[in-house]
Amino acid sequence: MIKQILDFFERQAFGVLSWWGEKLGIKIQSIRLFFIYLSFLTFGSPIILYLIMVFILQNKDYFKSPVRKTIWDI
Repeated sequence: MIKQILDFFERQAFGVLSWWGEKLGIKIQSIRLFFIYLSFLTFGSPIILYLIMVFILQNKDYFKSPVRKTIWDI
């Protein structure tokens, strides 16, 4: 049961940090450690930023504007 919960959180919670790691070309472990240290130093305020990034990443299709090829597509 605990293994299933841990697997769920690893897939869901670390998706944002792994996405950033792939986009920036940085090791994911380094980003995770940085986020943990930053959370301790700033008393947890990056968690709010993390939750905002999770929301945007989950709904990124809604934030993209449609690609328009000509003026007549408006």
